[in-house]
Amino acid sequence: MKRGAIRGLFALAVGFALFIHLSVVWSQDPAKDGKPAEEKKAEPTAEPKEDPTGKNTGNRAVLGEMPKLEPLEIDPKNPDKKAEAINQLVAETKLLGDAVGQNKVASNMMWTLITGFLVMFMQAGFALVETGLTRGKNVAHTMAMNVFIYATGMMGFWLCGFAFMFGGNGAFTTMGGGDLLVKEYTVPVGGHEWGLIGYDGFLLLGKAFDSGVLTLFLFQMVFMDTAATIPTGALAERWKFLAFTIYGFFMSMVIYPVYGNWVWGGGWLSKLGANYGLGHGHVDFAGSSVVHMVGGVASLAGILVLGPRIGKYNKDGTVNALPAHNVPMYMLGTLILAFGWFGFNPGSTLAGTDLNIGRIAANTMLASGAGALMSTLIMWTVFKKPDPSFMCNGLLAGLVAITAPCAYVAPWAAVLIGLVAGAFVVGSALLLDRVLKVDDPVGAVSVHGTCGAWGVLALGLFADGSYEPASGFNNIFWYKLPDSNTLGHVDKLIDMPPGATEQGVTGLFYGNPSQLLAQVIGTGVNFLWVFLSAYIFFWVLNKILGIRVSAKVEQEGLDVNEMGVPGYINDDPKTPEGHVTHPVAEPRPAVVPTNGANHYTITVGGIDAGVLKKVWSDLCQPGDKPPDPDFLKVYPYMTTVQGNRFHFRGGDPADVSASLNRLLTARSHSVHGLKVVLQAN
Repeated sequence: MKRGAIRGLFALAVGFALFIHLSVVWSQDPAKDGKPAEEKKAEPTAEPKEDPTGKNTGNRAVLGEMPKLEPLEIDPKNPDKKAEAINQLVAETKLLGDAVGQNKVASNMMWTLITGFLVMFMQAGFALVETGLTRGKNVAHTMAMNVFIYATGMMGFWLCGFAFMFGGNGAFTTMGGGDLLVKEYTVPVGGHEWGLIGYDGFLLLGKAFDSGVLTLFLFQMVFMDTAATIPTGALAERWKFLAFTIYGFFMSMVIYPVYGNWVWGGGWLSKLGANYGLGHGHVDFAGSSVVHMVGGVASLAGILVLGPRIGKYNKDGTVNALPAHNVPMYMLGTLILAFGWFGFNPGSTLAGTDLNIGRIAANTMLASGAGALMSTLIMWTVFKKPDPSFMCNGLLAGLVAITAPCAYVAPWAAVLIGLVAGAFVVGSALLLDRVLKVDDPVGAVSVHGTCGAWGVLALGLFADGSYEPASGFNNIFWYKLPDSNTLGHVDKLIDMPPGATEQGVTGLFYGNPSQLLAQVIGTGVNFLWVFLSAYIFFWVLNKILGIRVSAKVEQEGLDVNEMGVPGYINDDPKTPEGHVTHPVAEPRPAVVPTNGANHYTITVGGIDAGVLKKVWSDLCQPGDKPPDPDFLKVYPYMTTVQGNRFHFRGGDPADVSASLNRLLTARSHSVHGLKVVLQAN
C-alpha cells in the first residue's frame, strides 16, 4: 500500500513537471498562432544589461502614448511672426523646465522627510531593545531616557549643533541648491585649509530659514538623536537622570556636530582626497562612523567613568549574569530598528530621484540577515544554544556595518560585511565583558563602536566605483586608466587619457588603496575625538555633580527613586495579588453603601505585613470550592489594604471584624499573638 502510494506520488510529480515543461515550450513557440515562424519578424532589440545605478532606467516610453503637438506655423514672409513664435516656444520650454526642476526638488524633499520619519521611529526600537535587555526595576528610567534624549538632543542641535555641523556646507543641490550656509572656520595646514567647524544657521535663523535647509535639519536631527541614544543603553541601571540630561545637550551641541562637520559638513576629513589625494576623503554614506561609532565610543568613555553595575563582577573577577527582564520586548525593538534602517540608509541619498536606492535597500537587508546568521551560529556552536540577545545584536551589527558602504558595494560584499560584523559583535562583547570588565548591559560598544569601525573600513576595501553620483564626490575626480592604475584630479578632465574611465568611490580591492587609508584616518580620528571629549566631559561632570546613583538606589531600582513611579505596578491596591474569579460563587465587588455608613479601619497585629499580604492574597485566589462565608462577609465592604491595615466602608464593623479574625486565624496557625483591632475613623 505504501509502495503504491509512493509510486503514485512520483508519477504525479513527473506528470506535473512534464506539464510545466510543455507549457513553457508552447508559450515560446513562434508558430503557435498558426503562422510559419519565418513570417514573424521581430524588431531587433539590444541584449538587456544589468543597471545597478538605475542610470538607464526609464525614458519617454514609460509614459505611454504622448499627445502629438501641432506643427508650429511660421509665415516665411513675416519675420516678426517667426521671431515671436520662436520666443514663445523658448519661453514655454523654460516654464516646462522650471516645473520639472521644481517637481524633482519636491520629490527629493518628500523622500528625505519620509525617510527621516522612519529614522525617528527607530527611537521606539532603541527604547524597547534597551529596556528589554535591562532589569525590571529600572524600566521607567530606561524608557524615560529614550524619550527625553529626543527632546534635549533636538533643542541642542537646534541651538548650535546644526550650525556647527553644516554651517559651512554651502549648496544643497538635491534640495534646490544655492550657497546658503557658507561660514566655516578653517586653519591652514601644510598649504591647505582645514575646515574645523561651521558657524552659520544658529537657531535656524537667517538663510537657514529655507525649505531645503529645514528638510535637511529634520533628517540630520534624527541621525544625531540615534548617536545620542546609544549610550543610554550602555550606561543604564546606574546613571543619574540629571547627569544624563546634561549629557544630552553636550552630545548634540559639541561631540556629534564637530565630527559630523569634518565628514559631512565639508570639513577636513572630507577633503583628504582633494588636498592629499587619499581617495574621496573619509567617506561614510549613512553614518557607520558619524552616527554609530560616535555613539559607541562615547558609551565606552561613559562606562569607564561610571563603572560596572553592583553585582556584575565578583572580587575574584568572575562574571555574574544580570539577565534581561523581557525577551519579547528587545526582540520586537530589534525588528523596529531593522525597519527604520530602510529610512536610515536609502534616505541618505537625500534624493528620491536617485535610483541607487534599490541597491542601498537590498544591501541593507542582506547585511542584517548575514549578521544575525553569523552571531547565532557562533553562539549555537560555542555555547550550545542560539542566544536570542546575540541573534538581535548580530542583526544590528550587520546593519551598523553596512551603513557606511551600502551605496558603494555589490550585494555579495554586503553579505560578507554582515557576516564579519556578526562575528565581530560576539567576539567584542565577550572580550569587553569577560576580559576587560566593561559592563555594557546592551552591548552598545560592540554593536555600534566595533561594527561601526568595521563598516567604514569595509568601504575602503569593497567599494566598487559604480556609484555614479559620487564620481566627483568631495571635490575630487578619479579615473581608472587602461593599465589598471588610478588617477585623481581636483577638476573634471575634459580630455581624458585614451581608454580611461571615470570612477566613483573605489576601494582597495578595486584598484584604489588610497581610499582605505582615508578610511583608516577617519576611524582613528573618530576614536580620539569622541573618546577624549566624552571621557573628559563625564569625568568633570562626575567631579562636580556625581553621575552615578547611590548603592542603595541602584539596589532598590531607579524607577521610584529617580523617576517617582514604578515601571510595573504588580499589586492591586485592594487585592494585592490576584482577584476573586470563582465561576460559581464570586463575591460581589465592594459598593458604596446607601445608608451613609461610616469609614473604619481594622488593624491586624501580631503578624508580619509580608505574611499578612500572602495570607490575604491566597484568600483572594480562585479555587474549586466557593469562597469562605466569612470572606463573603468581609470582601464587599473592603476598599483598600495598606500593610496590616484593612480599610472598610459599610457593613457592621463588629461582624466584619469578627469574620476577618476568624479568616486570618484559621489560616495563620503558626502565628502567635494575632490580634484584630477595630479602629473607628
